[in-house]
Amino acid sequence: MKLGIQIPSFSWPGGTPEIGPTLARVARQADDIGVDSIWVMDHFFQIRGVGPAEEPMLEGWTALGYLAGHTERARLGLMVGGVHYRYPGLWVKAATTLDVLSGGRAWLGIGAAWNEDESRSLGFPFPPLGERFEMLEETLQIAHQMWQGERGTEGRFDGRHYQARRLMNSPQSISRPRVPIMIGGGGERKTLRLVAQYADATNVFGGPEQIHHKYEVLREHCESIGRNPDEIERSTLQSINLGRHSASEIVDWFGELADAGAQTVIASVAAVSDPAQLEAIGRDIIPQLRGL
Repeated sequence: MKLGIQIPSFSWPGGTPEIGPTLARVARQADDIGVDSIWVMDHFFQIRGVGPAEEPMLEGWTALGYLAGHTERARLGLMVGGVHYRYPGLWVKAATTLDVLSGGRAWLGIGAAWNEDESRSLGFPFPPLGERFEMLEETLQIAHQMWQGERGTEGRFDGRHYQARRLMNSPQSISRPRVPIMIGGGGERKTLRLVAQYADATNVFGGPEQIHHKYEVLREHCESIGRNPDEIERSTLQSINLGRHSASEIVDWFGELADAGAQTVIASVAAVSDPAQLEAIGRDIIPQLRGL
């Protein structure tokens, strides 16, 4: 089993001046202990369940570029991008740029989004959910075309929401055949269908029974279009809190998730700015996960 970490909060000691240095230190340590990937959220306000909206929040792609300069091996991505925040060409160019500058370590994490409050607050249009899913599918179609060959395609794209005259992408991504695409969310009729058709990874929430069910639904979607479901990495977003659970309890829980079909756990780590937390994960958890 692989382990990634998500960094959802930047409310760290020292306030705003220390966000940059602390993030760099956390990323370097995570890279050194062997995490497979590092993720940040694509939000502009802090989200419910993590903290008040007024807590510090960094723009995702800019933060990932900063992380690329402070890491050497972990892959980097948004967990996950809100499709309506950027046009498709910018999604692909940003992911390609991160991939090129990181030496081929980018993910394109994307989904239909949900945070109406931050969108309305900052002036982003927030179309109805059905339209956002249409925008997501068109964005994925454009991404596949822009990541073709040496520099994308010369063809046009005429969709309901987006029109493009020349889907060129130069420089092309280092990751081939494309920057891997992760679609977040467990919606069974739309989200997992899009995963089956366009993505390289899925990320779902919940315990073993719930995620197993989602993976089975994904398998059915794959079978309906003739795709091998084993081509899609199965991940789940969880948490690690060593103040509440021992390392052995966390490994046992992740083992149950592995038995349910998860290949990767992406974990939000409590008190991640405390070096002792990542040190313990690298010493007591990651070696145990490799055998799951």
